[in-house]
Amino acid sequence: MESVTYTERIVNAAVRMVFRLLARMDVRELRRLPRRGPAILMSNHTTNLEGPAYYVFIQPRKATALGKRELWRRWPTRFIMELWGIIPVARGRLDRSALRAAFDALDRRHFLGIAPEGTRSRTGALRQAHPGIALIASRRPVPVYPMVHWGMRDALSSLARLRRSQVTFRVGRPFRVRVAKETERSAAVLREITDEMMYEMARTLPPRLRGVYADIPAQAPKYLEYEG
Repeated sequence: MESVTYTERIVNAAVRMVFRLLARMDVRELRRLPRRGPAILMSNHTTNLEGPAYYVFIQPRKATALGKRELWRRWPTRFIMELWGIIPVARGRLDRSALRAAFDALDRRHFLGIAPEGTRSRTGALRQAHPGIALIASRRPVPVYPMVHWGMRDALSSLARLRRSQVTFRVGRPFRVRVAKETERSAAVLREITDEMMYEMARTLPPRLRGVYADIPAQAPKYLEYEG
């Protein structure tokens, strides 16, 4: 077990160094996350880089995340996924084994990272999210933190021009999902919860990146209860 911990420590340090060389990383707001879980960290998804960045910059918190099963096909990404204890999820269907693993991670007081959009946004603006996050957050009413970033999509192109781009991370107002026991978790209810959660992420992003969630409702959300 010590060797695994030592290996991860080296890998995490190396990944952090690569990010620091790649871009100017403003990760100060990640300090707003509590030192211990459980909590759900919901993030926008624009590249394959933000997941590793989130993971290494929130250490030493105990954390895992949902990752597409395709990342286990090749040994370099499989090594990282297994080292970090990432949960493989089959996209395009209800993956019950991934759901059980997600619930188990929260029950063990870990942070659980989820990118509700499910696939990368080619424009950087929010796409419509899948309702899996609503199902998890309603079954385990732990704090949910909107955790967003922008600038990562420009990092590689800027580096090619010998420039380091600015990558910014922000953490929004935490909340919990509250659903009355008698309320059926129908597809319509889960969609409504998902949209309310995504509007909280939109609030944390610059207006130009809010995408399909740009029109933030003026009324208070029906299923969210703010922390603090």
